[in-house]
Amino acid sequence: MDLTLHSFFARDGARLTFRLLGSTSPSRPPLICVPGGPMLDSDYLGDLGGLHADRALALLDPRGTGSSGGADDPSACRCDRLADDLEALREHLGEARIELLGHSAGANVVYRYAERSPGRVCRLVLVAPSVRGLDLEVPNDARRTVARLRSEEPWFADAMGALEAAWVGTATAEQLGLLEPFSHGCWDDATRAYVARMDARRDPRHIQAFGADGAFDATSTRDALSRLDAPVLVLAGGLDVGVPPALAEQVARLFANADFVVQPGAGHFPWRNGAERFRRLVAPFLA
Repeated sequence: MDLTLHSFFARDGARLTFRLLGSTSPSRPPLICVPGGPMLDSDYLGDLGGLHADRALALLDPRGTGSSGGADDPSACRCDRLADDLEALREHLGEARIELLGHSAGANVVYRYAERSPGRVCRLVLVAPSVRGLDLEVPNDARRTVARLRSEEPWFADAMGALEAAWVGTATAEQLGLLEPFSHGCWDDATRAYVARMDARRDPRHIQAFGADGAFDATSTRDALSRLDAPVLVLAGGLDVGVPPALAEQVARLFANADFVVQPGAGHFPWRNGAERFRRLVAPFLA
């Protein structure tokens, strides 16, 4: 991929970076992509299944990840403070309004930005969105239903036992490691290498800071999102146990103007399980 690295400065002077993929024009600014993790850099997003062919992507490295600095004080990595960095990026791009894509935990940063700056939001895409900042949940039966779609997989019995143990709080660290296949539409050597690459890029200090006290205000956020005028697309993977379709649909229902779609056969990283289908679901919304 031909990724051009750009830098900008946050309000506290930190130098942050994003990679620009695809062609921009005055009438087609880039889609700002906020990675999850939490606190992963944008490397794992790749080119989002080739979405850059339809829309230029500004793949953000949150502070303290990838090529971005600004995390000498880990508290700067708190979710609500990362939303301030999105405003700095908007100012850097010179756009009155921006379009944002938030994946997984990155959706929490997008929620907080939309809560604070609704007039700056043109459009939102939420992919397998975390609900940590919204205080939503679904019954375990909803997750169990999705998990059982994988019953023919050789790893299923061990993973399902680990999932049941996790729900009652008795899972060991070894069992928790068995849950990973439930996040992916295909559990093969390529996926295991992909997961290992992500794990090697995590910093526990930044992860802890992301959700520290004050990071979230679910009541305020839900209220603000219910009044957001901007169109929203919420996309769930049909095989995602972590954010099952029933939970992602609850996210969509918070908004006044949201579409909800499910990508069959996809896990928590849907662009990896049918890139062309992912593009067909997302690109028309951005047109």
